[in-house]
Amino acid sequence: MQPVPSHNMTLMPGDLSLTGQTLWLAVGFAGQALFGMRFLVQWLYSEKHGRSVIPKAFWYLSVAGGVVLLSYAIHRDEPVFIVGEALTLLVFLRNLDLIRRKPKRD
Repeated sequence: MQPVPSHNMTLMPGDLSLTGQTLWLAVGFAGQALFGMRFLVQWLYSEKHGRSVIPKAFWYLSVAGGVVLLSYAIHRDEPVFIVGEALTLLVFLRNLDLIRRKPKRD
């Protein structure tokens, strides 16, 4: 029997080699980190203003995280993840477009 290749990776202590797989794993985690940062930014911004507010930075982090995660999903060839990220990316971009078009009042 031939061993079946696995997408799971094991890094042994002291093994700092960057294979394509470990690099893409790092890309996936970076996308998740960018995407997660948006909630921290939104929370701190809201605390500063004493009310729930969504700053532009929230949408920029959403786009950045969405692009990185979409790239990762495409690399992994995961259609459910690809469709989900692509659709939410459109929503994030549309929100930035609406903000750009609206005159600033605050």
